[in-house]
Amino acid sequence: MKKVKIAGREVFPIGLGTLNMGDKTDKFAQEVEAIRAGLDHGVQVIDTAEMYGNGNAESLVGHAIEPFERENLFLVSKVLPNNASKKQIPISLDHSLKRLKTDYVDLYLLHWESSIPMEETIEALEQAKMQGKIKSWGVSNFDVNDMTKLLKLSNGRHCATNQVRYNLGDRGIDYDLVPMMKENSMPLMAYAPVARGDRLGADLTKQNVLQDISKKYHADVFQILLAWCIRNGQTIAIPQSSNKKHVINNVKAADIQLTEQDLAKIDSVYPELTIIEPLALW
Repeated sequence: MKKVKIAGREVFPIGLGTLNMGDKTDKFAQEVEAIRAGLDHGVQVIDTAEMYGNGNAESLVGHAIEPFERENLFLVSKVLPNNASKKQIPISLDHSLKRLKTDYVDLYLLHWESSIPMEETIEALEQAKMQGKIKSWGVSNFDVNDMTKLLKLSNGRHCATNQVRYNLGDRGIDYDLVPMMKENSMPLMAYAPVARGDRLGADLTKQNVLQDISKKYHADVFQILLAWCIRNGQTIAIPQSSNKKHVINNVKAADIQLTEQDLAKIDSVYPELTIIEPLALW
């Protein structure tokens, strides 16, 4: 299993997403157990956002990580676009830090493109970095055009990552965004890497090729989807699960090294696109 380098750190390639977590008190203990199980099995990256449950997910994460050494973790949170100003970013960030019960986040992302000038957002993020409240910053849901504009701005190349929806059924970015990020030595963060348990319409779990490959590795189809997602050594996948067993299975997917033959079989059913496709969202 090869780690992925991001913002000067080498981290485990499979992390934990927290969308829709922390909202229900009757599931709180189960969700804490799931996060801690992941951390116990080598996970470092935990992804959350101020938007998720209006901070509930951050509070859940803050509680779940209490027994763990902070320096071993790689915490990611996101600021809403309407909070991405010089005035509001420090306020949003302080609220996130309080909920996470930490003095800093390792990576702070702009959740999607804002009407606030990106120059202003970058200035505020750089200020937070100088204050030690964030170690690095990046963006989410940026397409190639957005990234091209960003990289031309002052300090734009300090952007550590772009987090986008990416899975076998949503692989349009392989045509343009992935090569661009690779060229700029920027790792990708992939959300919905198992197509939200096959709820995004691609019927991945029913595909015979994927079932055959999963049997070959004594794995399930979701593990194969994760192994495919991180196959290039430059992607961090952040599947979300509140189930301890599922989380542990997700982590074990990092041990699966798909062969060129495996990848060719997958490509025969889910080929790379040869035209630009709009970025898949949410």
